[in-house]
Amino acid sequence: MRATFLHGPGDVRLEEVPDPVIRDPRNAIVRVVASCVCGSDLWHYRGVTAKPDEPTRIGHEFVGVVEEVGSDVSRVRPGDFVIAPFYDCDMTCANCRNGFSTSCLERGSWGGKDHTGADVDGGQGEYVRVPHADGSLTVVPGGVPDDALIPSLLTLSDVFLTGHHAAVSAGVRAGSTVVVVGDGAVGLSGVLAASRLGAERIVAMSRHEPRQALARRFGATDVIASRGADGIRDVKELFDGIGPDAVLECVGTKESMDQALRSARPGGQVGFVGVPHGGPELPVRTMFGSNVGVRGGVAPVRNYVDEVLPEVLSGALDPGRVFDLTVPLSDVAEGYAAMDERRAIKSLLVP
Repeated sequence: MRATFLHGPGDVRLEEVPDPVIRDPRNAIVRVVASCVCGSDLWHYRGVTAKPDEPTRIGHEFVGVVEEVGSDVSRVRPGDFVIAPFYDCDMTCANCRNGFSTSCLERGSWGGKDHTGADVDGGQGEYVRVPHADGSLTVVPGGVPDDALIPSLLTLSDVFLTGHHAAVSAGVRAGSTVVVVGDGAVGLSGVLAASRLGAERIVAMSRHEPRQALARRFGATDVIASRGADGIRDVKELFDGIGPDAVLECVGTKESMDQALRSARPGGQVGFVGVPHGGPELPVRTMFGSNVGVRGGVAPVRNYVDEVLPEVLSGALDPGRVFDLTVPLSDVAEGYAAMDERRAIKSLLVP
């Protein structure tokens, strides 16, 4: 089969590898129908994170059809169309049951290792061995869906539910006022998630017209293009000089976290899901003085998917609009380049 490898900064290649096989009775083999490039993949692509010592499989968001299952798999069957979260989990351990499957005691990673130390396929390929089929995979009722629905289903593997985690962590509820820092796919998903949760006013911080337009379609009531001290001033002016109830931090830099913390009203809450890359520890003194809280982290999307899936299937929720570029897997390098150069919000990969 073909699979995507990262060789180094800016160097993504599609290569031939052996087909995956069942290694454990809890495994399944999934044929990938759609995958995508994640904003967090770009940290590796840009060389912000450490350069791999050797070519590394990459990709962690995918949906597909189950081809084969191990003898202990009972909930998933061949032919099922499934959503995989961006990590592997068993959904039976204490952490999974407590709502944080990202801390599963047998967690594995696509393109990395499973809980036994065995290699696991990356999501940007043609097939993936899923170590905990009954835990990780969500079966979509009705079999293989229409092509038009697949992008929105794919967002439930990571991006939309990561934005949802930011909103939940920030305590967004009916009537909340919200500011979203970041206009990438996660930030835009945060706008949609805040709207779904009933926020009264949602401010998207964006300098890019196509992203501003999508933010408004997703429910943003206001857009602010300024940053830094000017951005904080403009946010405060929208909220009587006080600030919003909640700020969603969806970038992961020193500057974006500072923007979020200093934008929230006293006693407000920051929900953060941007993968941290650089910058100091949280400014506890500032938080102490303002009573602004911070909560968030890596999104436990497997714990959220069952709640949101019916709304996607009914058409009430359409998060798949974050995909504005579709390329065949053979052109995966273009999918990365387009996102890196901000020619695309999010790249969808199809066989």
